[in-house]
Amino acid sequence: MTDPYFNKPTDGSPQYGPQGTWPGSGPYGYPAQDSGAYPQPAYQQGFPQQAFPQPGFDQPGYAAAPPGFLAAIGDIAVTDTSIITPSGTFPLKGAIWTATDMSHASERMPPYAVILAIVFSLACGLGLLFLLIKERVISGYIQVTVANEGRFHSAMIPVQNQHTFPMVMQQVNYARSLSAM
Repeated sequence: MTDPYFNKPTDGSPQYGPQGTWPGSGPYGYPAQDSGAYPQPAYQQGFPQQAFPQPGFDQPGYAAAPPGFLAAIGDIAVTDTSIITPSGTFPLKGAIWTATDMSHASERMPPYAVILAIVFSLACGLGLLFLLIKERVISGYIQVTVANEGRFHSAMIPVQNQHTFPMVMQQVNYARSLSAM
């Protein structure tokens, strides 16, 4: 019995797959060695074409935003006429925005400082200087609330670093300016 997926060609090199399934006569669908140079695809100007073009954008790879979408703060989306939240849709005009920084910073000794202090204190007495290394850790949340027409929604945004609160405040101030128009 012969294996149909392993064919021994006459030149001695192995070829896998059923006979006649590869476009060339070489292994793995490549052209045979004596066929000369590999054919090169024609050069295309500009961006390659996408299989599924995105509407509304000239460049590929960007998802289209809903019409009138202006900003997103946590799970709060701001459009040109309304505010969309999981608890409902509010009108944008006259909305009251608040942001509360509930983050806190703490200093702690990193684990690598303790390890370096132990290793170098055995070698020399200066290893205890590694215990002076401190790192600042910021954790917590920023609470963004929006209220309008007797409805209220709150979003909790986790703090990544010291730049998170200014970034969220910039977005909230933009939303406030849109609500005042």
